[in-house]
Amino acid sequence: MIVTMINNSRKPKSFTLERSVVDYIARTRAGRSASERVNELLKRAIAHEEEERLATEAQAFFREAPHEECEESRAFQTATRRTLARDED
Repeated sequence: MIVTMINNSRKPKSFTLERSVVDYIARTRAGRSASERVNELLKRAIAHEEEERLATEAQAFFREAPHEECEESRAFQTATRRTLARDED
């Protein structure tokens, strides 16, 4: 029996890309479709932007914290980043 699954999480869209971006996608897609490669790159960019936003929020939150708490927070943040990096691979 063959079951066809439809991926409802994808929605066809059209965007205008710079030539250099299209060339980069073509060079780095490694056997995948251009659409899959674009999705991968966009997910990475979103994650990076989210990390920057969270870092800015954390910086503002811990700006007023006592020195000891800052050290503990930095250690926790470092461990969290390592965990997130490991989970992405």
